[in-house]
Amino acid sequence: MNITHASFVTLPVSDQDRALRFYRDLLSFEVTADLDLPQGRWLQVAPKGAQTVFTLSGPGMGGFVAGSARGIMLVTTDVDADCARLAEAGVAVEGPGEFPWGRMASFADPDGNGLMLLTEAHQ
Repeated sequence: MNITHASFVTLPVSDQDRALRFYRDLLSFEVTADLDLPQGRWLQVAPKGAQTVFTLSGPGMGGFVAGSARGIMLVTTDVDADCARLAEAGVAVEGPGEFPWGRMASFADPDGNGLMLLTEAHQ
């Protein structure tokens, strides 16, 4: 096998503009693609410098169910500050809590896609 990385992760959303505001304006992701294709809008975002991007897949793009993604782990240098920012914006956050692998919290995007924040433990 010669796999080097994941290209993109699909996040099924019901409203791409609302999802874009969440990921770009609140999470500070950058837009890496925003194209009108015959089958619909191809919208991708990513943290600055990330190798893997997130496709915000709207209705009609692949038959995905909005809000069905789970377990998307986002690594951060300061989980507490990020949780405070999310809470200030009205996002329900569970945690953060201490785990052997680091300090972690969970939250969901406006469609209910499950996301986690992790500040990794230093070994």
